[in-house]
Parts: sequence; structure tokens; C-alpha cells
Amino acid sequence: MKKAYFLVSTLILTFLAVVSCKKDDGVESIPPRDRGEEAIAATTQIEGFLATHFYNYEEFENPPADFDYIIRFDSLIGANANKIPLIDQVQSKIVKDRINDDVTYTLYYLEAKQGGGRRIQFPDVGTMSFEGRLLDNSLFDGSINPVRFDLTQIIDGLQDGLIEFNTAAGDAIENPDGTVYFEDFSSGAVFIPSGLAYFSNPPPGDIGVYAQLAFTFRLYKAEIGDQDGDGVPSIMEDLNGNGREEDDDTDDDFSPNYADVDDDNDGRLTKDEIELNTYTINSGDAEPVLGPNEVEISREEDETTGVITINTINFPDEDNDGIPDYLDEDN
Repeated sequence: MKKAYFLVSTLILTFLAVVSCKKDDGVESIPPRDRGEEAIAATTQIEGFLATHFYNYEEFENPPADFDYIIRFDSLIGANANKIPLIDQVQSKIVKDRINDDVTYTLYYLEAKQGGGRRIQFPDVGTMSFEGRLLDNSLFDGSINPVRFDLTQIIDGLQDGLIEFNTAAGDAIENPDGTVYFEDFSSGAVFIPSGLAYFSNPPPGDIGVYAQLAFTFRLYKAEIGDQDGDGVPSIMEDLNGNGREEDDDTDDDFSPNYADVDDDNDGRLTKDEIELNTYTINSGDAEPVLGPNEVEISREEDETTGVITINTINFPDEDNDGIPDYLDEDN
């Protein structure tokens, strides 16, 4: 199973082993809690947080000139007692547990501002700034500057939340001092139960066992993921279409297709069993006619010249058995 657990490499460390000492018999591992029971407890804790906290929605509704579009949480007490609680502003979806398919979670997420770009996909490589907080609102991780990260290498709940958001409308714009900024990006938050986070194995630091987490983020950019570099975008390696990259393994070699350079284990690398094509279309030209096994994977338009560049992938099937060669161990 995946995943590396922090967005910055300095925090990707060995998991904390949680142990208890018997009186005279050395060390004994503590068995993890029941995942179904913990899911219920996690939901109760998260909903309690959402019912007693709000975010700076008024700034998002009427942003000041220098507003940074960072989501900030505070308690519904004192002068803030009449603010709108998060529970009345979040959306939710049902997400399956990655360990036990019989366990599901209600994953709450907050769409403070939706970006003007494309929707990020679960195996993409994204760029964002973020903060990770515990439910006592204490910060355990974060980056003000944009961080590039692989969605297949972050905790499941953050991945599941991010795919509800769009990137910025355009590319990064460079400032005179060399820094960059983006326009029309997403600002959001996701509230993650422990079963979609670290459960009983948190990394060293401030996150306890069975901790529920809240991530706020500003999502800027997404690149099509091809984690194994075989030429097949990882989104196309999700053969069963369930939105999980780790459970598609054509050759049953315990290396999922998205991380396997020879998907069918026939001795021929996947990259040698597919064909990558590029088409350039000038203004007024007709669209290319793609082959029966050819699929468009991306297109870009030059705003100055109007020239469109289309990238495709062709999946040959030499024996015409309906299985593309890169997934066919007999061909």
C-alpha cells in the first residue's frame, strides 16, 4: 500500500512504532483499533470541530486588496459566537477505506474558492501551498511557498479531497524579484479521519495515533502523472476505474501498473509496446483523425499564434485479441 506521508521531503521519516512494556516480558506491540469503530469515532470528532468553528468566509466574500486567500479557522465563542459554523458550509462525500472495503468515511471538504483551471486528478503531480493542523488548530506542517508534490505519495484523505478542486486558470507569472504567483487558483480545506491519514502509525512529531487532521491549501497547478515513466499516463493505468492507483496490477507482481515499467511482465518494457504521437494544428486546420486504438492525452494552444499541439498515445494490438500489447503477456 502507499503512501509517503508528508509533502516536504524533510518530514518523510520512519514511522513511529507504538509499543507497550509488559512488566517482565520485554516489549509487546499494541494491536491497532478496529477500523470501523475508529471511523465512527473520527466522524464524531470532526463533526464536533465543524460545529464549533468557522473560517474567514467574510474575507473571501469581500476580499481586501492584499488578501492572501488563506483559510483560517477560529472558535465560535465571544465576538464570533454568531458566525456561520463550518458544518453549514462544508460539502461531503463517502470514501472507502483502503484497508477494509467494508469501512467507509464521510469526508468533509470546504470549497472557499474554486479555481479557474482544470480539475486535478488523483495520480497527478500538483503544486500548492498548504497548512496541516490538528483539531486543536495547532500547526504540524505547512509551506507558504508553492510545493510540488505527487498525489500518489500523500495521505489518502488529502488526495481524496484535492480531486474536488481546480488548478489556477493559467501558468505561473514571474515577479521582478524572481518569485512567482498564480491567478484564479483554488482555496480549500479537507477534514481527514485518521483511517484516511496515519491511523495507528503517525510519523515522529506532533501527530498522535488516531489523530484527525485538517489541511487547508491553495492549489495552483497540476501535471499529468506518469510515475513509472513508461509513457502511459497513470490515470490510464486505473483499469478498474475506481479512482485508486494502487490496486491495478495486471501481472500480479505486487507492483501496481502505475509503478511498473513492464505491466504484463512479458520481458518487453511498456514504453516499447506503445506509440506516442504529436500533432501540430495551425489556425483553420482540421483536427487529426485518430486511429482506433489512439487516445488524446493532452493539448496546448499557443495564445499568440493559435497553434494547437496535441499529444496522443496509441495502443497497438498485434494479435487483435482486444488486449493492447502492453497488457498482453502473449504478445
